[in-house]
Amino acid sequence: MQRKIKLYQRVTLTCDLPEHGLHKGDVAVVVECLPATPATGGEEGYALEIFNAVGETIAVVMVPASAVKPLTEDEILQARPLSPAR
Repeated sequence: MQRKIKLYQRVTLTCDLPEHGLHKGDVAVVVECLPATPATGGEEGYALEIFNAVGETIAVVMVPASAVKPLTEDEILQARPLSPAR
């Protein structure tokens, strides 16, 4: 069972979000915890803010809880060019 992710916690994507040019492993910040609804198949979710390498917001996206996981101390951040949205 995944532990509850907190507001303003940094997380990593567990899947690609090509419509936003984001890849599995990209880092985001939880800016809102969203309740489960019938429209989401009963799964809770999160609103995420994604920043570029210099701290500018590049996207705010809504994802199901299964699309993110908390960062861990054995992971390291890296920079990559932003992919164009598809």
